[in-house]
Amino acid sequence: MSLYYTQKFLYELNRNEQAQAAYAADRQKAIAEFVSQGAELSAQEAGALSEPNIGLLFHLGVNGQILMHFAALHQIDWQDYLERMRLGIEAHGPVREGVYAVTGYEGTAAHSERLGQAASPAAATTRKGAG
Repeated sequence: MSLYYTQKFLYELNRNEQAQAAYAADRQKAIAEFVSQGAELSAQEAGALSEPNIGLLFHLGVNGQILMHFAALHQIDWQDYLERMRLGIEAHGPVREGVYAVTGYEGTAAHSERLGQAASPAAATTRKGAG
């Protein structure tokens, strides 16, 4: 797994209109061209970038600031973005790598539970419907 290259792809995509146009035209081709320039991406990372799978990318360790712009590119609203991150932790487990793994981030549900707070009703409803 190469968190560095996954984040680099997203960083370039977030900042470069030509990269955005290429990605919009053919996601797999844009990712393949990035890899052909020497980047190392696993099949899991490439798949998550092409879907887009916000929850899996978060689980893999992609920084939320970079991921937030990627979600916006896909017209994913803020609440849905946050919920996709939560569901990614539920589906794939704690963040594997990067700053969130270093800090021991286990997801908002675990954090809320530790603080004695109940999960939001909207999050609980979304989780039930996502199963």
